Amino acid sequence: MYGDRPRFRQPIGMGGRSAGPPPRDVLVLLGVLFLTYSLQFFEAFQPLIEYLKLSRDIWLRGHLWQLATYPFVAEKSWPFYFLLSLLITFWFGRDVFRFLGRRQFWQVLAWGFGAGAIVAMVVQVLMDLAGAQVAAPFILLQGQGIVLTVLISAFGTVYRNATILMFFVLPLKASWFPGLYILFAFMSFLTTKDFAGFLGVCAAVGVTTQTLSGRGLGRTLREWRLRIERKVLEARLERMKKKRGMRIVKPPEDDEPSGGPWIN
Repeated sequence: MYGDRPRFRQPIGMGGRSAGPPPRDVLVLLGVLFLTYSLQFFEAFQPLIEYLKLSRDIWLRGHLWQLATYPFVAEKSWPFYFLLSLLITFWFGRDVFRFLGRRQFWQVLAWGFGAGAIVAMVVQVLMDLAGAQVAAPFILLQGQGIVLTVLISAFGTVYRNATILMFFVLPLKASWFPGLYILFAFMSFLTTKDFAGFLGVCAAVGVTTQTLSGRGLGRTLREWRLRIERKVLEARLERMKKKRGMRIVKPPEDDEPSGGPWIN
């Protein structure tokens, strides 16, 4: 799928040094997150920050631009944790950028950002209609949350055979990272009750890994569509059999035509 990307079979790793300068795109991303995080502490800029964050205003007031701006508006947190998240973003973003190149790097981010926001938004709408109130929806996706979701998932996919020392001590296979991130997101959900945000994280992880796994997102979506169509067809045939007393004869698999079962 990504035939023209620069491939690096081994990541630099956490704390490792690269022979070249850090990717400018990753530094710009970190700079934007740092800027929006800082602006939240100034009262004059708080309305602007809220205007750009992911919120219910997407469907209540038509603020559709939040689907594009929310990844770049950092979630307010304790400064130490925020700086730590920027450092982790740099480590993973640097290696993913080296593997994919600029164009594919931003394409993967866009797919992950979009999938996470859309799934979370649909789930939250359904929850609101059902009367399930959540004080702070989308907190797990906001800003550095969705950025880390996509970058860690991408890293675990493209460098799946690499071994990384977590906390510089615990060796982990990179292929475990997407699953571990979902586990951490679930633990955060237990605290925040942000069910829509948690499902958005799961969607972003799934789309990112499928996009980079070699199968391609388009092929995966087509396979899901064909499976659904087959299930619908089988259900219709079953209803026809019960309603009209028809007998469905399934030929041997080697001789079965593409049209599916025969009906007598």
